[in-house]
Amino acid sequence: MSAVVVQVARVRGERDADIPLPSPATPGSAGSDLRAAIEKELVIAPDERVAVPTGIAIALPPGYEGQVRSRSGLALRHGITLPNAPGTIDADYRGEVHVILQNLGDAPFTVQRGDRIAQLVVAPVARVEWTEVEDGKALGATERGDGGFGHSGR
Repeated sequence: MSAVVVQVARVRGERDADIPLPSPATPGSAGSDLRAAIEKELVIAPDERVAVPTGIAIALPPGYEGQVRSRSGLALRHGITLPNAPGTIDADYRGEVHVILQNLGDAPFTVQRGDRIAQLVVAPVARVEWTEVEDGKALGATERGDGGFGHSGR
């Protein structure tokens, strides 16, 4: 499998040279770790949301998106999650990547400079051509039909 080439720039140059660029934690990791590029520690109170800078901007190739996802250990141990997960980075966005963290835990959580705060998965995007039809019956019948949330009773 060939690698997707993604250009990355440090938005504050040498000021953030101590923050590692995104990288997978293990050879089998689907995502690359994003780190906090903050000047001083950041305390996130329970139920608080904050946008944490990563210090990087990226150039995804056309036809790809970046999916920003929670780190499972932070979610399980501390209740730190991403309220918009997965957050989407569009291929034409060139600004600094920020991660919206929310503390769903019952204790304050402290983020230190360089902490791994999320993971970034780069994925292909299917282009869709929308075709409007006369009404819902023209969409075709399925076993599920219009059964929505909780339709299976499980």
